[in-house]
Amino acid sequence: MRTLKEAKIGETVVVKRLTGEGPIRRRIMDMGITKGVKIYVRKVAPLGDPLELTLRGYELTLRRADAELIELVDGE
Repeated sequence: MRTLKEAKIGETVVVKRLTGEGPIRRRIMDMGITKGVKIYVRKVAPLGDPLELTLRGYELTLRRADAELIELVDGE
């Protein structure tokens, strides 16, 4: 299963589901990352962490560890 951690710069992806549990899952959902939302990967920091994303009309910075919990729709 492909995760947001594996998405490339300039790619637009769609969230399939969140695999985290408890407070981590809740925090990701509070940031606006839910099933079906489109996410554009704007930048990746020089050392690979964090990712800079655009979703729902705002910019978000997310750690790779959290991005690994976000599964993407195949073929997007």
